[in-house]
Amino acid sequence: MQKLLCILAVLIAAGCSSDPATEVDSIFADYRPDGTPGASVMVIKDGEALLTRSYGLADVEQNVPVTPATNFRLASVTKQFTATAVLMLVDQGRIGLDDPITKYFPQFPAFAEDIKIRHLLQHTSGIADYEPIYGNPFPEQILDRGVVEIIAGTDATYFRPGSEHRYSNSAYAILAVLVEDISGMSFPAFLETRIFGPLGMTNTVAYRKGETTVTNRALGYTVTDKVIENSDQSAWSAVLGDGGVYSSVLDLQVWDRALYDGGLLTAEMRQAAWTPGIENYGFGWRIDEYNGHKRYHHSGSSSGFRNFMQQFPDDKLTIIVLTNRAEPDVEPLAEKIADLYL
Repeated sequence: MQKLLCILAVLIAAGCSSDPATEVDSIFADYRPDGTPGASVMVIKDGEALLTRSYGLADVEQNVPVTPATNFRLASVTKQFTATAVLMLVDQGRIGLDDPITKYFPQFPAFAEDIKIRHLLQHTSGIADYEPIYGNPFPEQILDRGVVEIIAGTDATYFRPGSEHRYSNSAYAILAVLVEDISGMSFPAFLETRIFGPLGMTNTVAYRKGETTVTNRALGYTVTDKVIENSDQSAWSAVLGDGGVYSSVLDLQVWDRALYDGGLLTAEMRQAAWTPGIENYGFGWRIDEYNGHKRYHHSGSSSGFRNFMQQFPDDKLTIIVLTNRAEPDVEPLAEKIADLYL
């Protein structure tokens, strides 16, 4: 009798245990109906994929499904690549974190003399947001150098540089131009030559029309009241430093390994990138804790895309969620996945 009870207990326990894949499918139920824009999800442990799931369509008009190789516009998840490019130049001694940006952009007004490169990286420069100044007259798209021109025409910062935090896409556009001017390469070429190519991120690219192409490309959409509208591009979609990289969960798995391996940056620069400043922002990453676990993370939101990448360094656990729809915010979805694995 006791043996039978033990067997029953095991069977009951097995029946009650949840399959993470099934749980994740439930979390992404809204991305699964036929004909809808989709999502790509990966859970990585110690560099290996524990779970990879794909939902919905990458191209609704052509009925192309999302796969793990689908490349999404990363939006602000791009900022970790821009920051890495800048830190590589710091490692080479070609620029300094505490250099005033007027050293490289003499066309900027006098107020910029107090802005350092580290202020741009940590969103503490106080420089104006370019988006409301430029407006949204698509299809006339602004480029990174256009953002530099806009900032050169402003007359003040929001606050004294280094005293506050205000998220700034302008700052990262300026950083992309800095990389171009110091390296002598275009920003897409620098990323490909120095980061993507050496790591083997074969399908990751900073997309610039006429210069680069995106294979396996997801198009961005807006989904409202069961109406699906193509919203792949805006007037700001051609700015690269703040959000112009396309990648897939497969390539981001390679990137995740590189972050642990430390081959791209010196230990000093890696520590600087993950040292929280005002409002817990490092260099291209937010640093905080989630349910008692140290976490590096960043969201990405742009015309037609919502993404989230979070890395739990002490647990060697990374969760990536890429979607090609403007809403909803996917950070809560990624955190639900974290609850399954932490």
